[in-house]
Amino acid sequence: MDIEAIRKSYKRYAAGYDLLFGGVFHAGRTTLVQRMDLQPGDQVLEVGVGTGLSLPLYPADVEITGIDLSPEMLERAQRRCQRLGMQSRVRLELMDAENMSFDEATFDKVAAMYVATVSPQPARLIEEMSRVCRPGGDLFILNHFSSSNPVLGGIERMLAPLSRRLGWRPDFSLEEFLWETRLDLVERIPVNLFGYWMLLHARNRMDMPVPPAAPMTQAAARVE
Repeated sequence: MDIEAIRKSYKRYAAGYDLLFGGVFHAGRTTLVQRMDLQPGDQVLEVGVGTGLSLPLYPADVEITGIDLSPEMLERAQRRCQRLGMQSRVRLELMDAENMSFDEATFDKVAAMYVATVSPQPARLIEEMSRVCRPGGDLFILNHFSSSNPVLGGIERMLAPLSRRLGWRPDFSLEEFLWETRLDLVERIPVNLFGYWMLLHARNRMDMPVPPAAPMTQAAARVE
């Protein structure tokens, strides 16, 4: 995965994204926003806001900033905000989530919905989310992770070489992700159809040590 591949993929997806991914992922988005336990005046950052499908789910008394790498997706998010009359409390910016321009501790809550498997460097993504979230704030990551089911896992591994074309990684290990990011997990909740996706809720800690190198998995050993 690299930034250029992601931009090209989501330029292709943009026009039909709501139709393809709106309904099937809606339950996960709703669960995440509910778990945020948002309070009046909270400052929220949504990383990878896409076409803004989640924006109507937020309460009216919070301030929302949404960033995305795709101008085509953001254009649709902007139109959604205008249609819903949300321009006064939603700010949208074209930005790389692995290199954000926000100051440290800017937001109370930071969410990434269906983004980690798209990110070229997932650990770097979490590092930046932690940096811009206030100490003691909350991080929410909603994503697909590799299935433990032998059949589904096999399909994911077969699709893995198509990651650049798909714009996301089909084989994305939850164990390796947690090892690399050292998230201070509060809860993990299966969501969407058959619980195939996972919502991770973590408490933000600014004193997290740099993790050691992850152990080599059997899959990695075979490749090498």
